[in-house]
Amino acid sequence: MIERGRQAFDGRAWEGAYSCLLEADGRSTLDPDDLERFAVTAYLAGSERHACELWERAFHASLERSDAARAARCAFYLSFFLLLAGGSGRSSGWLARGQRVLDAAKADCVESGYLLVPSALKSLFDGDAATALSSFQAALAIGERFGDRDLIALARMSCGQCLLRMGQSSAAVRLYDEVMVSVIADEVAPILAGIIYCAVLLDCRSIFDVDRAREWTAALDEWCASQRGLVPYRGQCLVHRSEILQLRGEWPAAVSEADRARRVLADPPQPALGDAHYQRAELHRLRGEFIQAEAAYREANRWGRDPQPGLSLLRLGQGRSDAAAASIRRSAEQAHNPVARLPLLAPYVEIMLASDEVSSARSAADELSELALEIGASYLDALALHTTSAVLLAEGDTRAALGVLRRACAAWHELGAPYEGARARLLCAKACRILGDHEAARLEIDAARVVFDQLGAAPDVARAERLEQEARTGAPYGLTAREGEVLRLVASGQTNKAIAAQLVISEKTVERHVSGIFLKLGVSSRSAATAWFYEYARE
Repeated sequence: MIERGRQAFDGRAWEGAYSCLLEADGRSTLDPDDLERFAVTAYLAGSERHACELWERAFHASLERSDAARAARCAFYLSFFLLLAGGSGRSSGWLARGQRVLDAAKADCVESGYLLVPSALKSLFDGDAATALSSFQAALAIGERFGDRDLIALARMSCGQCLLRMGQSSAAVRLYDEVMVSVIADEVAPILAGIIYCAVLLDCRSIFDVDRAREWTAALDEWCASQRGLVPYRGQCLVHRSEILQLRGEWPAAVSEADRARRVLADPPQPALGDAHYQRAELHRLRGEFIQAEAAYREANRWGRDPQPGLSLLRLGQGRSDAAAASIRRSAEQAHNPVARLPLLAPYVEIMLASDEVSSARSAADELSELALEIGASYLDALALHTTSAVLLAEGDTRAALGVLRRACAAWHELGAPYEGARARLLCAKACRILGDHEAARLEIDAARVVFDQLGAAPDVARAERLEQEARTGAPYGLTAREGEVLRLVASGQTNKAIAAQLVISEKTVERHVSGIFLKLGVSSRSAATAWFYEYARE
């Protein structure tokens, strides 16, 4: 039975290996080699708690045989996986125990490099990327000295994580690419290869590097499929697949994959379960299923996934712009590095524009553009163009906005992102109407409407219908809802100060709105704006 277990282990048939080794362990005492093999198998077969018990047994068995290096390696795995599971106290204890074993034996071995990893990872989790980087670099040097491919890959990837959080995204991505070459070439043990796959994919998602996310997701999917009975990483892979299908406009398939991910990750509950619930919430929100979206965001939060920025966008879709603005501001204030801030910036721009806080939107759009330039990812470039054009439109620079929007539309098309492209087309329609090109505006609205109908994006269908109605009735030319309110009050003869008091906004904000109204309507005075209102918009 033990031999069958070893063969199944070598063939990466984790479920079969686990059954055989479990039976063998019940018949006789396993030696440290087989205990360690059994621990790895248990982890990959989805029994993380049993894996930790087996590593602990292997630790003690190794000590009995005076094998300090193996004992230290077992202590590393215990410390590492306990830390990832949130048990920082036990993780620290096993790390100290492993180091004490090496110190007592005065052993010069690669395990001393492995033992640097958990404390460095703790520093990274605590936000001290610089300290973490120094430790990971030391671990990398030890791995290179001993020629240990597993430690080299793990430490190099971890250095990339530190650099990314320090704002050095280009250097981080170069390290990721190098590491992924070794992982795909099967040079790294499965237990660490899966962790590296998922960590690199998460960071590619966080910086919107869609091209790499697609490539690595396909590789992870193939890697998972090649191993029978593999439990970790499969659910995370399904989440990534759902996100990519969503981007491609294949929303029913994206929903199916997100639901599969939730089932796979729920029994037993795994760390990525929160990501699966968040992804399902996003798809509900985009389809206008707001009650279901709210429930899914709450589940994501329950399983440790911050529901932002999706929850703020949900509040905006529900018409609760004040709540949306308050929550996205809080999230942005608490995000202290580029990786944390990047996913928030485009939603921040959208929500600030809806709240008539154009200067705040401008700051976020500029930050996004700077990060896009640094990172050089095609999706991020398109997103920066999109948000910048929306701000330009709100600032009244319509011709410049339309020029940037055309580039954004082309970028979304090249990426194969129909939903994002359709949203850009609606902005094009607004710009064309302001510039008096009503035929072009109708064409853009029609093209966007077709995409939204096909996707089932109900809130965006309603948005397109409102623009169509405005085009038919000659309603205010591209005025925002707040600008329409200000125009009505100007036409009633109220001063800027009175308007500010009534709308509970600053007088300076009213002045900015009035300037924007003049620009959009092609008038130069309050009396001319009033005349326009009574001729075209009073009804």
